[in-house]
Amino acid sequence: MTGQEDSAERDHRLDVGAFIRDQRRQAQLSLRKLAERANISNPYLSQIERGLKRPSAEILQQIARALEVSAETLYVRAGILEPDAGGDTDVVSAITADPVLTEDHKSALVRIYRAFVAEAAGEKPT
Repeated sequence: MTGQEDSAERDHRLDVGAFIRDQRRQAQLSLRKLAERANISNPYLSQIERGLKRPSAEILQQIARALEVSAETLYVRAGILEPDAGGDTDVVSAITADPVLTEDHKSALVRIYRAFVAEAAGEKPT
């Protein structure tokens, strides 16, 4: 691995860890509670949040499920997946992670958002 690759990997670890920490705090979950919900150890989750450990796709999926965000969002943050061309991952993730909104509200907001994006791009909304 080159120094540049090491730096990029470290940046992804820090990015996904900070994102997980922010989502956990928004959901008003303690580190211990999120670890319990994700079925991982408290120290391991702490290391992920601080960018010391790089979690596997499976662990990211467990964390995503516990935080009620899309696994794809965490995969992109971790550098496992490339961001989609539409770039709506963060917006959709924020909508789906909002604990105040009902599932119907979340679904409607995502549909409206994607319709506006498609319209702005000159596409026919689906």
